[in-house]
Amino acid sequence: MTRLSVNVNKIATLRNARGGNTPNVVQAAIRIQSFGAQGITVHPRPDERHITRADVRALRSVVTTEFNIEGYPSKAFIELVCAVLPEQVTLVPDPPDALTSNAGWDVVSHQSKLKEVLTTFRDHGIRTSLFASTDLNQIEAASTVGADRIELYTEPYALNFQNGIPDAALPFARAATLAHGLGMGVNAGHDLNLSNLRHFAENVPYLEEVSIGHALISEALYLGLEKTVASYLECLTLDAKQAP
Repeated sequence: MTRLSVNVNKIATLRNARGGNTPNVVQAAIRIQSFGAQGITVHPRPDERHITRADVRALRSVVTTEFNIEGYPSKAFIELVCAVLPEQVTLVPDPPDALTSNAGWDVVSHQSKLKEVLTTFRDHGIRTSLFASTDLNQIEAASTVGADRIELYTEPYALNFQNGIPDAALPFARAATLAHGLGMGVNAGHDLNLSNLRHFAENVPYLEEVSIGHALISEALYLGLEKTVASYLECLTLDAKQAP
């Protein structure tokens, strides 16, 4: 079964809008895990507009499933990750002022920098993942620089699925197959939701983990957090005949 890692950034966004500690990010992460999610994801940004560095440190002591920290590999980010020691770090190519991640790495152009950073994390015992498009040349380059996994950037899939394109998942299936053949694990995330997740999971092989935040937390406003986590997990529970 593909693992569900819940991104709790939006809970921190709601807290920061009012100040104080309500809703409590740490308590939310504890409950999300108790509801069956197999991981917690955070993406601390330099301006701390949602998840703060203090949140990252506090979450480390309560995440008993898998802790995944996303971010651009700045000096401050690298130091934070190496101090906290999550199970996984996912590197994204976002500039500091980016609203949200919106592209995969141009690994070919950044091979030297990425190889150095990935080696640092590996030396600390942290699994590494690179945010990636479905460009097969970039996926081959991700293998060359030593990434343990890629995380497929799925906004193009979400848009094509919404527009009724029947082969919306096909480029992602090809990318996942290549990554697997090169010895890398396959994660995915961005704009996956209750409408499109099952189709993606049914059609993309070797999918180990999805990271979902905005849509899941938004759905929880209507359905409640426990029911929403269960609904996402159900989308990832495929029949044996459907599983890749």
